[in-house]
Amino acid sequence: MPAAEAVPPPFAFRPGMPNLQVMPASSPAPSRPPAAETLPRCAVCGTGSRQQPFRPNPPEQAPDLDLRPGEPVRSTMARWLQQCPSCGYAAPNITKAHPAAAQAVAAAPFRALLAEAGHPPLARRFLAWAHVLEETGALHAAAEATLQAAWVADDLGRDDLARMWRLEAVALWRGGPPLDAEQTVRVIDALRRAEAWPDAAATAEALGLSDPPEAVAQVVGLESRLIAARDAGRHTVASALPPPSRRPHVSHQKVVPRGEGLVAKLRRWFGRG
Repeated sequence: MPAAEAVPPPFAFRPGMPNLQVMPASSPAPSRPPAAETLPRCAVCGTGSRQQPFRPNPPEQAPDLDLRPGEPVRSTMARWLQQCPSCGYAAPNITKAHPAAAQAVAAAPFRALLAEAGHPPLARRFLAWAHVLEETGALHAAAEATLQAAWVADDLGRDDLARMWRLEAVALWRGGPPLDAEQTVRVIDALRRAEAWPDAAATAEALGLSDPPEAVAQVVGLESRLIAARDAGRHTVASALPPPSRRPHVSHQKVVPRGEGLVAKLRRWFGRG
């Protein structure tokens, strides 16, 4: 993803803030002047707003096959993204933005997305971030954000939206740079959860024939069995990998993709890696 645009330093005073009173000469001077509140400024429109930074603690449960983290991180999705209350720009940190983000936020498709009342508000936040990422060329990151919108739909029992957004995530993954074996596993899981059975089966078969790493092969084997059983439900990586022998188990905070720890992956997702 291209480098984020430089952000001007936070302003010291907000418009409309009353001026400090000048103390009479005979009055003792205060030990220090009242401090002005400094708020994070949106990198797109410059609006200051209170935003809660999020730093995830290590999950204690294994992630799903699509790498949705286990608890306690699983239930914190409402804190994963910030959103500007003025322009609607959403990101892990709204004080940073790609140089082309402002144009994407101002365009009609983004405004229509924010106004889509049929989509859950939290899902719209993830879709808003996905839209900016897609418009700025970060297709794989846009796929991640779209999949996260599907997770929101899962939690709300909106299976129709979850299926739609998983298929959109697959299209974004496939539209970006070539996928490695670990990323392809997530595509297979998204297709299975969306009940796209022929595509899921063909993708799993092709990956299985490519001599993937051992851990990937075990997950693909589970995915293939689930696809054959027409099982579109949630399953964890722990159900595919045995307890540790030569390598740590996923429930011990290790995840299949390139040996990257789940906490490190989350930090990268949230812009802290």
